[in-house]
Amino acid sequence: MKFTSIALALIAGASQVSGFAFVPSTTASSPTVLSAKISGVMAREILDSRGNPTVEVDMTLDTGATFRASVPSGASTGAYEAVELRDGGDRYLGKGVLQAIKNVNDVLGPKVIGMDPTDQKGIDDVMLALDGTPNKANMGANAILGVSLAASKAGAAAKGVPLYKHFADLAGNTQDKFTMPVPCFNVINGGSHAGNKLAFQEYFVIPTGAETFSEAMKIGCEVYHTLGKIIKGKFGGDATLIGDEGGFAPPCDIREGCELIMEAIKKAGYDGKCTIGLDVAASEFKVKGEDAYDLDFKYDGNKVSGEGLGNLYQELSKDFPIVTVEDPFDEDDWSNWSKFTAKNGEDFQVVGDDLTVTNIEKISRAVDEKACTCLLLKVNQIGSISESIAAVKMAKEAGWGVMTSHRSGETEDTYIADIAVGLCTGQIKTGAPCRSERLAKYNQLLRIEAELGAENCDYAGANFRTTSWMGDKVAA
Repeated sequence: MKFTSIALALIAGASQVSGFAFVPSTTASSPTVLSAKISGVMAREILDSRGNPTVEVDMTLDTGATFRASVPSGASTGAYEAVELRDGGDRYLGKGVLQAIKNVNDVLGPKVIGMDPTDQKGIDDVMLALDGTPNKANMGANAILGVSLAASKAGAAAKGVPLYKHFADLAGNTQDKFTMPVPCFNVINGGSHAGNKLAFQEYFVIPTGAETFSEAMKIGCEVYHTLGKIIKGKFGGDATLIGDEGGFAPPCDIREGCELIMEAIKKAGYDGKCTIGLDVAASEFKVKGEDAYDLDFKYDGNKVSGEGLGNLYQELSKDFPIVTVEDPFDEDDWSNWSKFTAKNGEDFQVVGDDLTVTNIEKISRAVDEKACTCLLLKVNQIGSISESIAAVKMAKEAGWGVMTSHRSGETEDTYIADIAVGLCTGQIKTGAPCRSERLAKYNQLLRIEAELGAENCDYAGANFRTTSWMGDKVAA
């Protein structure tokens, strides 16, 4: 098929904006699909937000247009995540990704050349077969995901739709309106993300009472800056230094983290419009071989039992408007997960991250054992777009919520914003309103909201746990 110069210009121009393909009206009932084929795949090593190497992939179509995607990396990683291939040795302190780059350029890329970029599952299946392991140990999840993400952007362009619409199509989301997610702003950092004593990894401000996503952003920014002033006044300027995801890292204890946030919410004028969330990341301070968790794991030690830790969460939830608790227990502590969820699953959301690692088998077990009520969606935990969509479908069929998530080592890529909208997850966490690699995602959501207009999207708000199911059942 011969393309006009105007169409080529539109597609090529769109490739410079990572979240969008070329954008016609989003309400068009039958977008034009261009018969494009993948003509080239090239990977390179770039740096993430922590200054560590990661994989970036360019995919070129026979139209001449090129689409780029980059892969994030976690610090607090679950033991059952797909393998992130690193080189080892002295270069970049062992964190180089040249082997993953080689796998893209020499193995994965050549095998997908000539394929239709809109055939996301077909592309992903080819790569999974080439890897041949259950955890992507041969090719590397970072290599496979780079190609998978670039293909999704190329596929959206070939269909003439925005990336979020393409994700919706791939998942079977046929709703008339898109759902803008509630942003969960990580405003206080602890755990592995900061050098303070705080055991819990993240404290969120969640503007569940906002009317629109843009209003939620305004509220989040104002509360964040107010919190910074409060922390500086109480602890001094050093306490406003930020962690990996833009949150402050004050020398506070577990309860004081909630108190600081509530003070900031009230002082900013948003009492009643914001709730609180926690990402405990309890696997980071589980005492090996014991039913115990060390709440002072960075320093002197303060052990509590699994039941005692659960009681602590319950006490906090009685005193503060906590609506979501992520990774309250270790990734292998299934008994405490199930007991805790049975007691508290109706009162607030219990989120599986290290427990479920965006993996169908882990999610299935968590559903059977009623271990949690929400999936944390991290595409690099599983390593492909198709598998991520299958994970979301399984979670939604179980009646769970889904929270789209960044990683602590991020890039400027904004695809998770489009995933959150396209897959109707209803909630997203991508850091504080600080650091450009975090704000890139929030800014992309602001663009999507503006493009859709009020008539074509709703804000999830207080209903973030129950955003409506998307469509087709998971194939048996």
